[in-house]
Amino acid sequence: MSKDQQHPYATYLNVLFPALALVDVPSLVASCTDRWYNQTLCKVNNSVVRLGVMQGEYHWHKHDNDDEFFFVLDGHFIIDLEGKSIDLKLQQGYVVPKGVIHRTRAPDRAVILMVETASIIPTGDA
Repeated sequence: MSKDQQHPYATYLNVLFPALALVDVPSLVASCTDRWYNQTLCKVNNSVVRLGVMQGEYHWHKHDNDDEFFFVLDGHFIIDLEGKSIDLKLQQGYVVPKGVIHRTRAPDRAVILMVETASIIPTGDA
């Protein structure tokens, strides 16, 4: 999926770094020009590690069968749940359990890692 017409996100599900390859996050972040960039870095067993370089809001969505883990590398990142918001700062993480409706946002540019199953649909289940 590249720039989805329904959602204005740059989402790349291809595995960028195979096993036994150096994963170079700083160079990817430095070259990023998108406001909402999501790139699969590598696969670990049945999960993937994704890099997010984000500013702005993602839409409300849920994943019926998949948990998501978010970890902040730079900036701060907010996860809105029904009734509360989780404000993550540098080196903080949070798991959104499967089936929980959520929205993510970054008031300023944030860099995060996400860990989730390889089969997850980033924009949520229909």
